[in-house]
Parts: sequence; C-alpha cells; structure tokens
Amino acid sequence: MRIRPHHVRTVALGVGLAAVLCAPLAISVAAGADNTVVISRGRPALATSNLGSEIATRANDASTVTRWSSAAGPGTQWVRIDLGSVKRIERVRLSWGSTYARSYRLQVSSDGSNWTDLYTTWAGNGGADDLKKLSGNGRFLRVLATQRARATGGYTLADVRAWGPQSTALPAAAPATGSLVSGLEDTRKKERALELVSSAENSTLSWRRSFSYIEDIGDGRGYTAGIVGFTSGTSDMLAVVAEYTKRKPGNVLAKYLPALRAVDGSDSHAGLDPGYVTAWRTAARDPFFQRVQEAARDTYYFNPSMRVARADGLRALGQFAYFDAAVVHGLSGLRTIRANAMRTARTPAQGGDEMGYLNAFLNARVAEMRTEAAHEDVSRIETAQRLFLRRSNLDLTAPLTWQVYGDPYRIVR
Repeated sequence: MRIRPHHVRTVALGVGLAAVLCAPLAISVAAGADNTVVISRGRPALATSNLGSEIATRANDASTVTRWSSAAGPGTQWVRIDLGSVKRIERVRLSWGSTYARSYRLQVSSDGSNWTDLYTTWAGNGGADDLKKLSGNGRFLRVLATQRARATGGYTLADVRAWGPQSTALPAAAPATGSLVSGLEDTRKKERALELVSSAENSTLSWRRSFSYIEDIGDGRGYTAGIVGFTSGTSDMLAVVAEYTKRKPGNVLAKYLPALRAVDGSDSHAGLDPGYVTAWRTAARDPFFQRVQEAARDTYYFNPSMRVARADGLRALGQFAYFDAAVVHGLSGLRTIRANAMRTARTPAQGGDEMGYLNAFLNARVAEMRTEAAHEDVSRIETAQRLFLRRSNLDLTAPLTWQVYGDPYRIVR
C-alpha cells in the first residue's frame, strides 16, 4: 500500500467477554468530617466479565457481603464505575476477595477511553487497600487488574468505595462509544483497526479508496497495490489475482497471471508493463474484485494475527498491534517480533502483565523496523500504538487521537 517516500513497508504471504450495566441506586451518603462523601456508591458499573451472579454492581452496592468476580483465568480484567459527571477523587478503598490482583492500576478517565493512573502496584497482597491523598478528576473510576496473585481463579472485589469533595460540580463528559469490552471481532472495532492501518499506509482513514492504488515504491518487491499493499514480489498479489480469476474468468487481470508467476520473488515488471497498472485500476472498480481483496486481507493477515493474539490473552489494542505487525512484516515477521518480546516479558496467557508485555512487544517491533532503512520512521508505533498503551486504552475504545508521520488523526465513534 502507498506510503510516504522513504516509509516503505514489508509484506509477506502468510498462511467477548460479558458485561453488565445497571442503573444507579438512590442512596445518600452523609459527608464525613473532612467534607468528603462517598461518590461511588450505587453508581452504574461495568466489567470485562462476571462470574455467575457476582456482577460488576456488586462491587459498589450498599452491602459488604456481595462482590464482583471476574471469569477465571489469566489476563487483564477491569471493573469500571460511572460517577455520572466529572468529579474529584481523593480517596479510594478496595476490599479484595481471596482471588486478588498482584498487579493493578487505579485509574480515572473523563471519556472512558483515555485513562490516567491514580495508583499503581506490582505487589498487591489482597485484603483492604485504603488509598488516601489521591488527586484526580474523572467521570469514570476503574480498577484495572493485570496480573493474578494466584495460579487459579480470576479477580474478586467485595467493595470499591471512592470519596470526593461534597460540593464538587465539574462539567460532565460523554462516555466512550462502542462496545467497551470486545476485541476486534466487534465490527466497529475492526473498522477502527483498518482505519489505523490506513493512516500509516495511505495517510488517510478512508481505506476503501485504496482498492485501485498501485505503484512501485522502490522497496525491491515490484508493484505494491490494493488495500494492504499486496506485492508482485511476495506472492500475495499473485494469490489475489488468481482468486479473482478463479471466481471471475476472463477479467482484465487474468492475462497477467503467467507474468505474475514469473516475477514472484523478484522486483521485476517483466510481462506486466505497460498495461498492468491500468488493468489493476480497471479491476478495482469491480465490487467483486474489492471483495476478493478484503477476503485476502483477512485470510493472510487479519484472521491469523487475531488467532495468535487471542491465544496470548490480548485485548483489542494487542490484537491490533499484532495485525499491524503482520501487515508490515508478514506473519513470519510477527512471530519473530513476538518471540523477541517474550524473551523479556510473559504474555497475559502465561500469567504476565498485559501492559508490560505490550510494551515489550512494541519495543521489539521498533527494533525490527529499524533493521530496514525504509522503516526508519516508527511513528506508527511511537505516536499511535504506544500512545494508546500509555493511555491504558487496552480495549481500543473511541475517541482515539494519534499522529503518524506528524499528521494528526481522530476517530470519534
């Protein structure tokens, strides 16, 4: 796919958690001597998963007996409380159950997408954590549990209680849009991932405009074309044209199949010039050829990278990071980057901290990109994916803002 000059990409041919949202309870809590009140009691709560009847709202109801428990298994889980409007948070008390987090973050957000840490620990020991002298403003309060203390079970919180000034009246913020807890199997989130890739590959969010794109970008792989940069030198362009011809014999590209087979593995245009570029652009107007391109993208890159990401216990951001790596480096390149990351960090499925593992993966990805002069600009990592990670947006929830090659982008929904 087209990239700005000197920002060439490599392509190689490769082979929901439940959530509960409840209405707030009408409970009044008296102010304490320090002029703070409990601001979390009975507010709507949401979690990445629930164990039976131990749902999210059990963590901030009026009872100290009820509790929220996540589904069993390693990996990241969170419970989030909607405070209704932006409020100041000065103290939070967490009462853990027998299955507690060794590593967790207490976070606030104004939009439910971009999060700021109020407190972080990698040495949780269960029981009650009374976190005082906090200072943060947000509509949403979240406990992000990233690593279990025990080898079995999930996470359990009997109580999440937050205090803030009684008279605080800050403007409300709109909640994040879309499915909060799903991965890229969610149609809207997959669309976001495709737009993110397109921002790096084509300097636009409108990836559907790239069906007709074709040029030789001088990367030693011949022609680069289509929605994820199928190339004449790395077999995937040949596979796309072969499938198109299989399903629609006599198309304008069919006569170039012998030449595509001959130049596969090289940067040669032999037998393709001068008519191939025009033929590709003509074929790209055919909705059937567009569907073939989309199917090839999913078959060679999206679906395989999703399988690996799910097996590693990654949420939507990690799934996107794997997909983007597959698009640029091929599936073999993704596996190499993953193996390098696993030398320094464990995946969530292995009991590792997801934030730490993704940071290691992005480090390995940057190192791999810098082995080629064409990938010297790593802004698609550092001012996009790394930025989402720093904001703890593991679910790739909109709104999203980022930059690639210095250009700003935003996805609102």
